[in-house]
Amino acid sequence: MTGTQSLDVRWIEPLRLGLQGMTDRMQNALMTGAHSTVAREGGDCAAAVFLPDGRLLSQARSLPLLLGSLMPAVTHVIERFPVETMRPGDGYLLNDPWSGGSHLPDMVVIRPLFCDGVICALAASNLHHQDVGGMSPGSLPSAAHEIFQEGLRLPPIKAWRDDVLADGVRAILLANSRSPDLLAGDLASQWACVCLAEREIRHFVSRYGQGAFFRMCDHLILEAERMTRYVLGNLPDGEAVWSDRLDGDGRSEDPVHLVVTLRKCGENLEIDFTGTQDQVQGPINASKASMLAAALFFMRTLAPEAPNNAGCLAPLRFILPQGSIVNPHYPAAVNARTATVKLATNAILCAWSRYCASLPGDINHHDQSAANAGVAVVVSVGGEREDGTRYFFTEIIASGAGACADCDGVGGISTDVSNARNTPIESLEARAPLLFETYGLHQGSGGAGHYRGGDGVHRSWRLLEGHADVSYRGDRHRSQARGMSGGEDGGCTQACVIHEDGTREWLSARATVRINAGDVFSVQTAGGGGWGEAK
Repeated sequence: MTGTQSLDVRWIEPLRLGLQGMTDRMQNALMTGAHSTVAREGGDCAAAVFLPDGRLLSQARSLPLLLGSLMPAVTHVIERFPVETMRPGDGYLLNDPWSGGSHLPDMVVIRPLFCDGVICALAASNLHHQDVGGMSPGSLPSAAHEIFQEGLRLPPIKAWRDDVLADGVRAILLANSRSPDLLAGDLASQWACVCLAEREIRHFVSRYGQGAFFRMCDHLILEAERMTRYVLGNLPDGEAVWSDRLDGDGRSEDPVHLVVTLRKCGENLEIDFTGTQDQVQGPINASKASMLAAALFFMRTLAPEAPNNAGCLAPLRFILPQGSIVNPHYPAAVNARTATVKLATNAILCAWSRYCASLPGDINHHDQSAANAGVAVVVSVGGEREDGTRYFFTEIIASGAGACADCDGVGGISTDVSNARNTPIESLEARAPLLFETYGLHQGSGGAGHYRGGDGVHRSWRLLEGHADVSYRGDRHRSQARGMSGGEDGGCTQACVIHEDGTREWLSARATVRINAGDVFSVQTAGGGGWGEAK
């Protein structure tokens, strides 16, 4: 097939599968080459490929929380560095939440992909780095009240030229990290990931021809839009509202409220967060880029068989009030934005479930479920052994899924945008002086009902020597995942330090605590809501 031929539909599906396979291989390379446990084991990273105009062409089946924020990151890079100025071997770097980033540990690397001297695509990778400075190890300070306290902030910059990271950029990055070796290794993995994409994209262009390649890519994006609109167009118009709350902002334990309204009209859908609380002092504010992850995840669920690209967003109108916790003004603190995006995604899913429950009986089976736990606990630890050597790690701990109208919820699973993997206890015990004492389900935390909500996770470890500073980010300490149709709410999260003398120090939803040798850190995550009245 050459570039002079008209579009041949027989090649569309092979190209779709080929692009999906390419981005999945990018993801595998990203994780295989990563040095930190949070990326290598936990999968807190993402990869995608974009057309030169910034439209998402394909994304790995990985972490929606990071995938969604890649789109605005690419847009901001193109605005700052027009594609016609890009050269082979160039690479761009950013983490600024007001330039397409999410929070500062998540660094985005973007590389233009050239075929026969022409930019055919842009490859992007996003990875949660172990430490980029700031007030506390792991760059997740629970007491931060402005972005300057959270670490090194990078607007879009040209960091690579001729495939070489600039010495000055490298020096600045490593000088601002408590774990420079991990940062250097993970950044190298990101660069290898986007270089792999260039090798693979050349195969598609050479096979189909440049003109046909671009036409088929346009077709795939239009097909995703068509399939998404088809689903929406075959459902009655309607509206549903869901509200929820966060357990404080990290500086106060006053609840922080979030409201979402879904309005389905014809082939279009509006997701409106009007009514959500104004931005707060603490670090739970979520940038627009972070919130786009929630929208992209939900829109992809409407037509999951559609091509995995930007077309699914075409029917969406996304409203994020300026100056709110879902679209804060600079220089808000944002490091704990995971809790807000998780709760927002959960609210969208619950509002959609409420909308589906209102439909006529012959079609109301669509996507009905109780609330997921709505929390992914993130624990970042920086410690020092007795001999003075230091260690760092971050882990993401799952919770419970809500029950559905026809089955129990799953326990111990990362739901919706988090999708993180379990970090093996053996990996953490090899990296730090820890001994895990408990790892299992938080029994009974799933809400009761005709179908039970999934249980959360119980995970605890003892520090064997030295001391460590723990940055804890959770939620559902004082709120619960709601049941549906008579099902009961899920249980709450609990986290504490059990000191060597047996006393317990209970932690709030966002906390920083020092622990010493002999102390035990323990967390029990929330369960999902139940469905239907128990028999």
